[in-house]
Amino acid sequence: MSTRLSLERIAQDWAEVRPDLDTRPMLTFIALNRTAKMLESALERGYAASGLNSASFDLLLTLYRSSPPEGFTPSGLATSMAVTPATVTNRIDCLLERNLAKREPSSEDRRSLRIHLTPEGREMVEQFLPLHLENERQLLSSFSPEEHAALERLLDKLSGALEAAEGRD
Repeated sequence: MSTRLSLERIAQDWAEVRPDLDTRPMLTFIALNRTAKMLESALERGYAASGLNSASFDLLLTLYRSSPPEGFTPSGLATSMAVTPATVTNRIDCLLERNLAKREPSSEDRRSLRIHLTPEGREMVEQFLPLHLENERQLLSSFSPEEHAALERLLDKLSGALEAAEGRD
């Protein structure tokens, strides 16, 4: 059943059971959750061509676009990606196993490690980034440029409000 039909059915059921309640917020969250899951599945299918999952691909892209010349420390990567250090360690290990990244001792502090892309990692990004971007373009192709801009504004407004409520301005 399509999301739209499912939402109509849920709205109808609530209207019969509790006509006194405005269930539109609940329906919006159901629509957002279902859409997010469908987007995630579509993106994962795109990542499959590279043999990576979204988490590893995100780390690869972060190293490609944001890494300082001396490389990232694992904690610097975690901060840059807004994930926990344990999470980034697992992602680094995945890239190390595939020879897409390497760990080297820091030249400033022998107790510290630096993470760098390998030539194979750089090549993978350069090969798959255009495919990834085209996949994302296709997923958003039902929007006109104006609708796309409106969606970005609405998402920015919602995320800003949620961050403010969490005290993360």
